[in-house]
Amino acid sequence: MARLAVAATAPFGADVLERLAARHEIAYLLTRPDRPRGRGQKLAPPPAREAAGRLEIPVRQPDRLDGSFELDAETVVVVAYGLLVPEELLDRALWLNVHPSLLPRWRGAAPVERALMTGDLETGVTIHRTTAELDAGPIAAQERFPIGPDDDAGVVFSHAADLAAELLDEALPRPSFEPQPQGGVTYAEKLTPDDRKLDFSRPAEELHNRIRALSPHIGAQAELHGRRVIVWRSQVTNGELQLLEVQPEGRRRMSYDEFLRGLQ
Repeated sequence: MARLAVAATAPFGADVLERLAARHEIAYLLTRPDRPRGRGQKLAPPPAREAAGRLEIPVRQPDRLDGSFELDAETVVVVAYGLLVPEELLDRALWLNVHPSLLPRWRGAAPVERALMTGDLETGVTIHRTTAELDAGPIAAQERFPIGPDDDAGVVFSHAADLAAELLDEALPRPSFEPQPQGGVTYAEKLTPDDRKLDFSRPAEELHNRIRALSPHIGAQAELHGRRVIVWRSQVTNGELQLLEVQPEGRRRMSYDEFLRGLQ
């Protein structure tokens, strides 16, 4: 069996790491350094490091990658890592990137969220060789799956993690590559604070898509009845947006009906 490392940081990366560890021997996790998090801004490990701790997988957390980094692995699976891998290291091992979209659609930082915001009816997982150009490497495996009208980002990420582990099982033993198509390239830009804001003058479907794209990990923001809230769940009924779950500033999540009762 080839010596396998995983480069991951975000929750999606942690999820794929756990699935891979159940199938393969993981030499180590390569992840980003601990960062301040939460209201107190206390130093906290990234989600992938927390998963590695539970799985007793060795962890490496360099501030940056350069030619001095010792890979000690024939293959590195990259999934939601977040640091640039220099070409010098790309040449020393097989780097396989797990991307939760149907490349070349939605290259970039936020493919799941952008697919949901746009109202895509399907997405998928692509396993491709990591190259210097963003998410543009040749494809080793790809499979699509449908997006339900009320699926949120959590549902899509979970489905993608399951599928990623299956595709890696197929690709890792003897990967072969096909060039990415040159047409249909779109970019999933990094989310900004403006992406979180709900403008209730917009169509109901557009608002619903934004809410589910940001749930359950970020949250869409709005002002309702003079109070700032995070909107976590909604639905569209007969062309009208119905809010289902909100979180008033400084309080817990609650149903929208409970929120309204609290205003009385």
